[in-house]
Amino acid sequence: MADRHADDIAAQRGRLTQLEHDLDMVGKRHRFEELQRVAAEPDLWNDTERAREVTTELSRVESAVKRFDGLVEQLDDLEVLAELANEEDDASSAAEVTSGLAQVSAELDRLEVVTMLGGEYDSSDAIVSVHAGEGGVDAMDWAQMLQRMYLRWAEQRGFDAEVFDQSYGEEAGLKSTTFEVRGPDAYGWLNVEHGVHRLVRISPFDSQARRQTSFALVDVVPSMPEVETDVEVPDEDIRVDVYRSSGPGGQSVNTTDSAVRITHLPTGLVVSCQNEKSQHQNKAVALRVLKVKLAELERQKRAEELDDIRGGVQNVGFGSQIRSYVLHPYQMVKDLRSEHETGNVQAVLDGDLDGLLEAELRRRVRDAEAGED
Repeated sequence: MADRHADDIAAQRGRLTQLEHDLDMVGKRHRFEELQRVAAEPDLWNDTERAREVTTELSRVESAVKRFDGLVEQLDDLEVLAELANEEDDASSAAEVTSGLAQVSAELDRLEVVTMLGGEYDSSDAIVSVHAGEGGVDAMDWAQMLQRMYLRWAEQRGFDAEVFDQSYGEEAGLKSTTFEVRGPDAYGWLNVEHGVHRLVRISPFDSQARRQTSFALVDVVPSMPEVETDVEVPDEDIRVDVYRSSGPGGQSVNTTDSAVRITHLPTGLVVSCQNEKSQHQNKAVALRVLKVKLAELERQKRAEELDDIRGGVQNVGFGSQIRSYVLHPYQMVKDLRSEHETGNVQAVLDGDLDGLLEAELRRRVRDAEAGED
């Protein structure tokens, strides 16, 4: 028992040492100290934008350092407990060590996935849009279920989320919604969700209780405040409409036309915001989201041009699902790219997405490595 624990503890320490290098924990600690000094400057809040950037980065770096140090401390405690269990031949303590090592190993698995988030924008926050597709009112209900799933995932991770716009269906659900998720590597995690999501269930809106297949499109782009200086949007290229914010029956509505819808005429992109209190604030948020989406369109265009040159496969478009959520006649969520599946559909819909996200990230790394061979 003791020898097995000693070997397991040594193995986990080896993984920690490798992760300390891969995650540049030395650099993070130096950056944390530097940000603490900057945050303590008495005149920091004279520039509110800079102050927000500093405090946001400080929070993220502090979280990363505490997470790593917590694992080191947990492993130290388990090593002491393993020695005591061996000396006293305590089966209960030995079982506690085994359980603790399993928890440490699972957390190290998650940290190893973080090392895969090295894309240009992976560290950015994410702007997520969900659009109801084929399936009528069921598809609108499905869009709202997906929004709830992502917001619950963000909440469980301690991320902040802000809903910018919701276009409600006439009977139920959402025609579309746009929200921002703010947290460490939010875009790196959520960009794997980009694509069509398929739901199969007995329709709660069908009086004959027939099975219904519904689709919703999830669009994810990185949130980049600096994009405002990179993307020009001439006034003549946009149409700005104002309207009264509204919600489903029973929900209060604004008494002024403060909601804003911006249409980018050259591309047809439409962005709305009704979350802020004033028309000016809603327009500013909508314009920022529009610029982010335009920047993403330009990146996609360049990527497609490179794919053409290399003879690669184009991005999967609407109508080809990346994941299926089946509630009837059996219970299963299956990602069609990574082949990862789970029978606990309700847990996934309640925000337990990490297994699916990690499996797809690992698949992408494997495919990239295979392509280099």
